[in-house]
Amino acid sequence: MSEKFTPEEEKNLAPFFTNLDRPVFGLRLPQEVAGALFSRYSRSTKSLRRTFLDEFLGDSELALKELLGGEHPKHDQSQALKKARAFYDRVLVGYGDDSVAQLGGAHIACENISNVAANILEDARIGIAPLEKSTRYVRFDQKDERGEYLFYREPGIMASRYRDEYLEVLNLLFETYSRQLDPMIDSVRQTLPIEAVELRDPQTGGALSYAAAQKDEKLKRWAESAYRATVRAHACDVLRGYLPAATLTTVGFFGAGQAFEYLLTKLYSHELTEMRELAAAMHRELDGLIPSFVKRAKISEYLRETTSATRAVATEIVREAPAKAAEAVALVDYDRDAEERVIAAILYPHLRHPLEQLRKLVAELSAAERRKILDEHLKRRRHRRDKPGRALENVYYTFDILGNLGLYRDLHRHRILTQERQGFTTGHGYDTPSEIEEAGFKAEFDRCMERAAELYDKIYKAFPLEAQYVVPFAFKIRWYMKMNLREAVHIGELRTVPQGHPDYRKIVQLMWKEIQRVHPSLAGYAKFADWNTYRLGRLQSEMRSEYKKSAFRE
Repeated sequence: MSEKFTPEEEKNLAPFFTNLDRPVFGLRLPQEVAGALFSRYSRSTKSLRRTFLDEFLGDSELALKELLGGEHPKHDQSQALKKARAFYDRVLVGYGDDSVAQLGGAHIACENISNVAANILEDARIGIAPLEKSTRYVRFDQKDERGEYLFYREPGIMASRYRDEYLEVLNLLFETYSRQLDPMIDSVRQTLPIEAVELRDPQTGGALSYAAAQKDEKLKRWAESAYRATVRAHACDVLRGYLPAATLTTVGFFGAGQAFEYLLTKLYSHELTEMRELAAAMHRELDGLIPSFVKRAKISEYLRETTSATRAVATEIVREAPAKAAEAVALVDYDRDAEERVIAAILYPHLRHPLEQLRKLVAELSAAERRKILDEHLKRRRHRRDKPGRALENVYYTFDILGNLGLYRDLHRHRILTQERQGFTTGHGYDTPSEIEEAGFKAEFDRCMERAAELYDKIYKAFPLEAQYVVPFAFKIRWYMKMNLREAVHIGELRTVPQGHPDYRKIVQLMWKEIQRVHPSLAGYAKFADWNTYRLGRLQSEMRSEYKKSAFRE
């Protein structure tokens, strides 16, 4: 039953809550005030709105009536915000702990940062959601107002004897990318003309030839618009291998205050100049949004010293050369008793038995009985958005992966797993897309990659971390991913969809072949993984988008 308020109380509450008569409601409050309110609420027998009325709204220190939608909207709100933040600090000391900083957050955009920086920012997994500029939909042949290509001029390199060669090689990469972009679009169009690609009706999903589409003006328009967009995106996909890690990009974030505080601390403590400068820039803006949440962010001697000491001991003790990778994907470790773990976890919430007892019971079941339990739990999934249950989180796999930097950027975005990368390097060689050869660009592509590798080797001796900025996306890097079976199903079904980039589709397919090899009885339940190979696989998705846009306009 909803709490009752007097007419005067309703008038006072209305500006700050989305409703006053339902048990689920939203808050229209400054982030610090919301965090403080929730903190106090967790230690009170009162309702949240009653706590707000009795202990917050009338507090002269807080001055909320001068803030959001109060009776005096023309009052100086900056002063009211200062009071709110001071109030938050006092309440935090009295009632809260670090978890209170999870209850408020902010949006922040980081423009004109390098891809090195973007990947370090996106290492933050918990409490922060990033969205980065796409190399598929955005052309990177633009120049700034000075007529310069958009890449990061790393201060240490720019002040060194490598400056001129750094500028020369990175300009060469961008010039080649820019010069080949329109010819590559033409080449893709000639290699895969619209008449030769498979179309599907965006309304029915049925097979559709271009000849048939021409008989319907709307279908023809959708098909041709989608084809143009797909060809352009495919050409950008192919040529992104030229782009160096110094390429400037944009990343937008929404994050909780606690996550931002830790991220800033990591950035302040980083060895790269760009990251320390970015920490100061982000901190300045977050101080204008959620200052109380990030006030403790500063350089951490623990992080700095630990990173430096660990790197030193690694190079001191490990002296043998790295082994050459035989495969792009190696399954390094996995749970041998996976089926028993999953089935016991499926049964667990429906019974009263200890988990250990259930595992022993499952070990005695017949293959048919095990299959029945797995089927009842997993067979009803209709599409990949029907997520399997948490029972699959009881089985883990560790993959060591060698893939190009371009595909790494896509797989790096997954959050519910553990992954760690090595530094960007030219030491593992590079991938050459077949379209580069088809367009007659292979010789030039190889020359550009060789120039980048030569420069990397030179810079690495003096600037081992800064040398990463030179590495083009085509070069391979090494990283590991440790994930449970539930996340493996998610990645397998999401990253093999036809519209996915061919490079990461191949890596994920190889990961799933390894899972099939060691756990065939479980692997079959990732039934929406796509094992096919596509050229212009994004076309059907683009047609659906064109259909939706057309319907919206109409």
